[in-house]
Amino acid sequence: MTSLNLSLTELQALGRQWGTWLPAGTVLLLVGELGAGKTTFVQALGEGLGITEVIQSPTFTLIQEYAEGRVPLYHLDLYRLTPAEVAELAPERYWLGEEIDLGIVAIEWPDRLPTLPSAYLRLQLQRQQDRTRLTLEAVGTATSLLPKCLNP
Repeated sequence: MTSLNLSLTELQALGRQWGTWLPAGTVLLLVGELGAGKTTFVQALGEGLGITEVIQSPTFTLIQEYAEGRVPLYHLDLYRLTPAEVAELAPERYWLGEEIDLGIVAIEWPDRLPTLPSAYLRLQLQRQQDRTRLTLEAVGTATSLLPKCLNP
């Protein structure tokens, strides 16, 4: 696990940079309280992917799909759901690439997932006054992405 202490501008720059190179099939689990910067990071990621559509938190729509970028972006917000309700959505379709084209899957409130993917980057965001503490953990094959995540 690695931690970075970032300003809002630096957090957005990191998201944009990741959008230029993260491969299809990458799953990002975004953890943090309301207002910690999860959606802000996904918006910047979308910019880096070349998505011109406005990216908003899918709190009420649950899943937003953006196909216009370098690779598709799937943004899931599970805040209002129970694990049983999440299971009904079959979120694994987004990271398995069997029914839906592989893209980058960004999941807010992943603690609601009934099962985790076998590989993912977990981003813990914590607001500390005017900075954000980003703790990054890689699991499974996503560990190969970690060096470039930290030194884009």
